Amino acid sequence: MQDRGHLLTELRNDRSVNVDLMSIPESFDLINSEDVTIAGKVAEAKEDVCKAIELVVAAFKAGGRLIYVGAGTSGRLGVLDASECPPTFLSDPRMVQGYIAGGDRALRRSIEGAEDHPESGAQEVDRLEIGPNDVVFGIATGGTTPYVHGALNRAKERGAKTVFFACVSKEQVPDNADVSIRVLVGPEVVTGSTRMKAGTATKMVLNTVTTTSMIQIGKVYENLMVDMNSKSNRKLIDRGTRMIQTITGLDRPTAHDLLMRADGRVKAAIVMHRHDVTFDQALKFLDEHGGHVRTALEG
Repeated sequence: MQDRGHLLTELRNDRSVNVDLMSIPESFDLINSEDVTIAGKVAEAKEDVCKAIELVVAAFKAGGRLIYVGAGTSGRLGVLDASECPPTFLSDPRMVQGYIAGGDRALRRSIEGAEDHPESGAQEVDRLEIGPNDVVFGIATGGTTPYVHGALNRAKERGAKTVFFACVSKEQVPDNADVSIRVLVGPEVVTGSTRMKAGTATKMVLNTVTTTSMIQIGKVYENLMVDMNSKSNRKLIDRGTRMIQTITGLDRPTAHDLLMRADGRVKAAIVMHRHDVTFDQALKFLDEHGGHVRTALEG
């Protein structure tokens, strides 16, 4: 059995050796002070995170997919990030997908042994028919998860681009991914509990990767998420109406009517107003400008 005790994520945190004696406020202060360091550690990985984003943007533009693979907390965070893209960016659910060792059952209840089989990761990649236009993004905060490495190795064999994320150094755990992101947040308050700092760092990186990629392909105008299904519930109808008001200067009833005529599509509504065109004409105009509202308005 492999000894993982030397890994950064498995080391004891000197600041928390007496955490079991601390009061609730003292425990809060300790955990909070450790969490404060995470953003700085993510910033240190900026170059590699940006390289990963470039791969994802290129995949999206080529009609490819971003596929997250992970186990435990890492897998759940990949599934979470993927599931939040369609309602935020009106992206096709196939565009960003997340898979966890053990399958969907592992989302709610831990299936610890599932991560130990690299062939399971490889089989997932084969099942998804991963190809050259895709990016497979492996998440393993401790760096050693066989399921993740099996998926990445098989993805490379099939010609896909690969990204590896871990919270240990390359010297401790090497990889052969096209981009290797290492965010060294250090030992956890509770030794080995990578759902804490390592999990927070993972969420921050995944948020940055998908959000920036979606911005790059035209899903955001100014800082407004204009590409969303504004007819799906009352909150989003309200948000879509307010975005149209903000951008066009229309009063609320007129903005709401425009949104409805645009079938809930804020991007189309904005172009309809600016260029005085029909819904279908607005969609065609957006398509001609790669879905980017700013260039469509200027055009």
